Amino acid sequence: MPLYLTQVAYTQEAWQALMNNPQDRMDIIASAIQKLGGKVVSGYFAFGEYDVVATLDMPDNVAAAAIAIAFAGGGSCKSVKTSPLMTTAEALDALKKAAGCGYRSVTAAAGAATAR
Repeated sequence: MPLYLTQVAYTQEAWQALMNNPQDRMDIIASAIQKLGGKVVSGYFAFGEYDVVATLDMPDNVAAAAIAIAFAGGGSCKSVKTSPLMTTAEALDALKKAAGCGYRSVTAAAGAATAR
């Protein structure tokens, strides 16, 4: 199944609720993700721009979008960012395909015209 990196920033109200009632939210998150056919690979509290980061194994983009929508719509998050992840083998395949697709950027074309 495809992997996704989900990053969440809590609202001030969510932090206040967690301070008043400390709890491991990964259990609740894992249950919701399992209902969508996925699983939590890893999850961490963090500090900086995002408060929680998790790697999710989801069946498809629709399931990944569904959990992101649920997080964003729940009212505890001020920001939710989900990024699809690729293995290094997939990235190498993408690099090879990019090199052979024939695309030329507008700046490369402009540079070639100026050099003439």
